[in-house]
Amino acid sequence: MGSARYTFFDAADMSLGVEEEYLVIDPVTRMVVPGATAVVESAFTDLGERVSTEVTQFQVEAKTEPCTAVSDLYCQLRRMRSVVAAAAHGLGLGVVASGTPVLGGVVPPPITDHPRYAVGMATYRGLHDEQSICAGHVHVHLPDRERAVLVSNHLRPWLPALIAMTANSPFWEGRDTGYASWRSLAAGKWPVAGPPPYFACLADFDQIISTLIAAGVLVDPGTIFWDVRPSARLPTLEIRVTDVPGTAGESALLAALVRALVMVALADVQRGDPGPRLSGELLRAAYWRAARDGLDGHGIDAVTGQLMPAVYFVEALLRRISPALDECGDLVAVHAGVTRLLAAGTGAARQRVAYAQRGRLTDVVDFLVEQTVSTTV
Repeated sequence: MGSARYTFFDAADMSLGVEEEYLVIDPVTRMVVPGATAVVESAFTDLGERVSTEVTQFQVEAKTEPCTAVSDLYCQLRRMRSVVAAAAHGLGLGVVASGTPVLGGVVPPPITDHPRYAVGMATYRGLHDEQSICAGHVHVHLPDRERAVLVSNHLRPWLPALIAMTANSPFWEGRDTGYASWRSLAAGKWPVAGPPPYFACLADFDQIISTLIAAGVLVDPGTIFWDVRPSARLPTLEIRVTDVPGTAGESALLAALVRALVMVALADVQRGDPGPRLSGELLRAAYWRAARDGLDGHGIDAVTGQLMPAVYFVEALLRRISPALDECGDLVAVHAGVTRLLAAGTGAARQRVAYAQRGRLTDVVDFLVEQTVSTTV
């Protein structure tokens, strides 16, 4: 996981975009409420197809346009969060960027009325009980599916670090779970979820997907919930391992980190490096530790199995991708963003600070409402 010298592809070709999911809440009770359709209809005037409902009526999804500059992405993220929040406010509701609901009876959740979701309910059944969870997805332009699959092999060791840095879901239905990213645990229960397998080539990937569809494990390619996947509908590689970040700034930081990782991996693939064949058990253990502790305490190196301080993985990640960040013009901004994150703590840590002040979970929700449209962190 050390640094090396790379010849990078043209950064101008590496456009990126972000999808975020938010929870709809009642600002009086602070509980999640099934208001997604109304919020989407209100926000549609400004965002058009960039805002939509999700599998449950507690969730709203919004997406940026593709762009090359992370500064432009940040502006888009701020605007779309503000538009969705304003739409909710106009309906007497609120939205929060949190990986899990803090308050509210969310099991079972109200499922959005859509034929695809009906098929999903028939197939996956009780797995939907914990589907009121919100993630952040980063898309990096990579239309060559063969290379996208091979890049996935190189990203696998770094996925626990991304989980730790963006952990933003310590509470679930009115209790502290003891985890920094409870969403990661809930999402990992699905049959095709969590870290992607190692793939020898695109044909290997396609064969596995065809077999899973034939076996009734997948409804369609869109239900491949691996944390890295070639998008089923866009010419992108989609990295979907993280909680929705608490702020637009953290979301833009995540996108910059992910794009640089993809660039480094692309260079490795170009020079014939097949990527590390990690132990699946060790990678899952690294996931679990990152989800439990975030940036507090220690994490597991998915390559060596060593237990190391969590900040070690952040520093190793930055060493790995600094040349790519520099090529994109993001090096200074990313280092500043990581410094702020380490000082302020993860979203999970900040949620717990909000709770500790008076011991009220309603204060956590109020904090999240404000933070979702904040220009800081």
